[in-house]
Formats: sequence, structure tokens, C-alpha cells
Amino acid sequence: MTDRIRNFCIIAHIDHGKSTIADRMMELTGTVSQREMKSQLLDSMELEREKGITIKLAPVQMKWKGYTLNLIDTPGHVDFSYEVSRSLQAVETAVLVVDATQGIQAQTLANVYLALEQDLYIIPVINKVDLPAADVEKVSAQIINLLGCKPENIILASGKTGQGVADILDMIIEKAPAPRYDMIGGQSASSETVPQAVDKSSISSTRAEEEEARPRNDRGRELRVENVAAGRLLVSSRGTRALIFDSYFDDYRGVILYVRVFEGSIPKNAEIRMMAAETNGLALEVGVLTPKMTPMGSLDEGNIGYIVTNLKTTREAKVGDTVTLAKTPAATPLPGYKEVLPFVYAGFFPVSNDQYQDLKDAVEKLALSDSALQFEPENSPVLGFGLRIGFLGLLHMDIIRERLEREFGLDLVVTNPSTNYEVTTTDGEDLNIRSASDLPDQSTVVEVREPWVKGEIILPQNMIGGVLNLINEKRGQQTNLSYIEDRAVIDFEAPMANLLTDFYDQLKSITSGYASFNYELADYRTEDLVRLDFLVAGNRMDALSIMCHRSEADALGREITKKLKQVIPRQNFEVALQAAIGAKIIARETIGAYRKDVTVKIHTGDRDRKAKLLEKQKKGKARMKRFGKIDIPSEAFTVMLKRD
Repeated sequence: MTDRIRNFCIIAHIDHGKSTIADRMMELTGTVSQREMKSQLLDSMELEREKGITIKLAPVQMKWKGYTLNLIDTPGHVDFSYEVSRSLQAVETAVLVVDATQGIQAQTLANVYLALEQDLYIIPVINKVDLPAADVEKVSAQIINLLGCKPENIILASGKTGQGVADILDMIIEKAPAPRYDMIGGQSASSETVPQAVDKSSISSTRAEEEEARPRNDRGRELRVENVAAGRLLVSSRGTRALIFDSYFDDYRGVILYVRVFEGSIPKNAEIRMMAAETNGLALEVGVLTPKMTPMGSLDEGNIGYIVTNLKTTREAKVGDTVTLAKTPAATPLPGYKEVLPFVYAGFFPVSNDQYQDLKDAVEKLALSDSALQFEPENSPVLGFGLRIGFLGLLHMDIIRERLEREFGLDLVVTNPSTNYEVTTTDGEDLNIRSASDLPDQSTVVEVREPWVKGEIILPQNMIGGVLNLINEKRGQQTNLSYIEDRAVIDFEAPMANLLTDFYDQLKSITSGYASFNYELADYRTEDLVRLDFLVAGNRMDALSIMCHRSEADALGREITKKLKQVIPRQNFEVALQAAIGAKIIARETIGAYRKDVTVKIHTGDRDRKAKLLEKQKKGKARMKRFGKIDIPSEAFTVMLKRD
């Protein structure tokens, strides 16, 4: 019986209290005993508890007043937005948590729009109302302005004390829809109207005519129809179909899938098929998480649970794929699957070349559980052997770096992060390059296209000017400026590469930490891009090369050469630091040589002897300059990450 099942997720900005509220729910429902309870129970990684953020989503099944509640605790950072979108597809209800001390933030808006795209029932919750700095009235006004809901529909809660958590659970079973629908149809069976905010651009083209006829609120955003207990329209079954919304690799049990069964049933020991990956496997065990794995005979329609498979890697069962039965497969997969591609690339090199194999083994192990992690060998004349690794974003990169250093004890040098570029050559070949050193000779390049992102910044109204200047400095373009109560929302577009280094740090500095930032990939655009090379003692250092716009090259070349001069140690010979575009030198700094006084033991009157020794020294320095080797310290690559 699916009538007594409720599937929901918790969405919020980072550090707004999703995991803490989930803890209180498990306590209140008796899912976890007081003795077993610990902070951020669903966060399995030590790094998650230390940073106070959810990196990996986690499902759990609870019982409340005769109902089965399936909860998915989702990540809050933009890097994991695809995981969040698949989690939202797996549920009917979203609990929107907003911090009473911070209000609406950028990722709050992003998650709301994702939830509305899936036509989810939204329960607004203001968390941390017990704090002295809580401003419930102001935050309530922001939520009402965003969603168009009534004040009495907003639940006041505290994840710390447990206030309001029972009210959330009660509203889920009373108002939220049961899992009775078909994912292909997606039509609401309700006629009850409650205004909700959703951006017009987020509405799928298949629903454009329906949405066009709906009324608008005063911010010009769409008003939507809420789902109620009747749920979505049920159409004829098309075979067993289950959505993979997460997967990971267990050292002892293999690949484990987190799935939502939409149609049919998946019994234990059944042969299953991943429709997008076109791979088969065995469901060695199926069950639900409470939060421990609880085996069952089958995983039935409407439920959320896990499947232990005999697969060897998550690349055989990726997030968003559809699981069906191999003997009686479904005709079509569930909609919405896409291949997750890295946005950011960086070179990872061990400080000692002896650790290269250890680095490779560690990354391969992490890639077993993270299908978005892509890597390939890379060799640098300066840094030796390493790996070029692709990530979903900068936070994803920082997490992988910390895990490599902590869990595997590696001492790493990380090069300047870059994005991927599309290049068309004179012979008509289209190339995808992931680092500046891969760019072909400029004479063979017809055009270079770089990725642009759509960004959204929420900040206090009195700080708009400084942020707009920062966007312009990054070659960005403001597209819209709106307001949510006392906050401003700046929509803009900018090149991804210009946001990779220190944009977020500068944004926090300008706004004293009050701004929040969210982005998504927009498209690729043709720009006048060049490869900026850096030469040390006449030798080009591929690991230091970067892509940049031609208008920024001169200033960037001068800035970086000055900083390199400060971190590269002096030698016994003069060292030239140069920035170049092709054969053209655009900036130069010189690191002076150590000077040893070879005449110190000679009598001051012996001028000929002095001259001979100085000439000999001069020839020796010239010989060292030709054959001397310069070690580039790891600090030189840190310089590339920080710009003035």
C-alpha cells in the first residue's frame, strides 16, 4: 500500500541545519536510540562532520503515526546540484529549511527552483529560531515573497532543541502526496491553488502552454498548483523501473545503489539491468535503511531503499540511471538522465616521485565510489609524474585533495585549476582541451570557445555597487537585479575560468561575508583567448601556463611574474622570469644571483689578480646559467591561485 508512504527530502543552503533536523526526526520517530545517536548521524565521512556540511546524500526510513517516511538528506553546495536534482526526482515533497539568522541564500533559491521543476509539494521551515540573533519576522517575509505561501504555513523549528520537528512530520503525512504517479506524465491531479514562485526559464518546454495560462505574483514569477494527497495521475505500468539517485563502492560488498522504485518490484537475487549504462548485474540483497541496512525480500513500488550488486565500479551504475529487470525490461527509462561531466580540472603531483603509484592507487580507489571523478596521467618537466583530475567544482576538488592527504597520507602539489575549452583548428578538427599546455599552435587555431556560467548572488542592498564592480572585473555581465525584502538578487553571466581562482574569496571580502553565490553552466562562447606561458631561465613551464582573454594577458603576466620572483629562490646565477604569448614576451622580472666576493683574500694592491678572479667567476656563472637546474617550489603554484 503506497497510501501510507511519504517520500521527502530536506533542501537548504549550506549550514542552514538540514542534517541537524534529520537527527531530531530520527530521535523523535524512534528510528535511532538515544544511545546510538550522534551529531550529523547521516553524514558518514569524518570530513563532513568536521566542516559541518553534507557532501554525500543519505536516505533513511522512519515510522510515524502508522506511516512510512522515506527521507533523503541532500548536499547543499552547488557542486552537487545534479545529485540534488536526482534526489528531488525520487520524492514528492521537499522540506525547505531556511536559517532564521541568515535568511534566503543563493542555494536556497537554486534548490527551490529545482523542487518546483519536479512539481514537488514544498513545506517551508524556519530553523534556529531559538538563537538570540534569529529574526523570524524578516525571514518569514522573505519566504512569503519567494513562495507566496501564507504565514501560518511556515513552521518554526529548532534542530538543536527539537522545536517544531513533530509539526514537520505531521504536515508531511497530512498534506504531502503519496507516491502514486507516473514519471512520464507528471500531471497534477489537484485543483487546489497556492501561489509558489518559480522562474519562467526553469519550466520545461512540454509544459509551456499550461504554465503560460497560470497567474503571476508581483515579482513576475509563475504561480503553481500544489500537489495534495491525491498525488499525480497514474497511468499504465511499463515494467519495473527504479531511479538510481546515489551509488557508492563498498570494499567488502561491491557497488551499492540507492534507488527509488517507481513501478514494479525488485526482488532479492533478481538479474537487473542499468538502462543507460547497458550493463547487467545481480541484486544480491535489497532492503531499506533505518539508517542501518535492513534486508527485505523485495523492494516494492513507492519505496526508497538500497540494492547490493555484484558490479565492480559505479561507472556501471551512474546517478540518474534507471534500474529494470533484465528478463522483463521496461520499454523506456525514467526521464532526466544525463552524463555528469567535470567542470574543473587540476594537476595533482606528489612532492616525491616515489609516491606517484600511491597517488594513482588512491585516486582509483576514490573513483570507485565517485563516478564524476575523471583522471588521466600527466607528466611535467618540473613536477614529474602526476594526474590531471576532473571535478564537479572547486569544493569537490578541495574535498578530494583533503581526502588524499588525510586518508592516504600523500603530500601533494596542486596546479592552477582550469576548465575545459572547445577549439576548432584550420583543418576543421574540433578539440576539447583541459589545460593550457594542450592548446595547439596559435596559427592552427580558428576559434576557441570557453564555458560561461549563469550566476546568482544574494547580498544586502547596500553592498550592490562593490559586487557589480567585481563582476565587471571578471568579464561578467549583469542580467537582472531584483529584491527579496531587504536583500538584493544579482543575476549575471561570466566566464567560468574567471571564477575559478579567488572570485568567492573576493566576494566574501567585499560583502563582509554576507553574500552567497550559486551558479550553473550556461553555454560555450567564442572569445579572443590566448595561452599565457611563463618561462624560467628561458624554459617554458607547462605546469604554469594558463588560458586568459587577450585583454587581460598583459596585466596578468606582470602580476604573476612579480609574485613568482618572490617565491622562486635565488641561484648562483641570474634567473630571468618571463611571461609570453607565443614568441612575444610581454613581461619580465629578474632574480639576481648570489654574489660571492672571490677577492676577499687578495691584497688590495693586486689589481691584475683581482681582475682574473672576477673574470673567472663571470665565466663560471655563465656556464651555470646554461646548464644549471632550477627547482620550482610548490609555493609557485599557490601564487597562481591567488590574484590581486
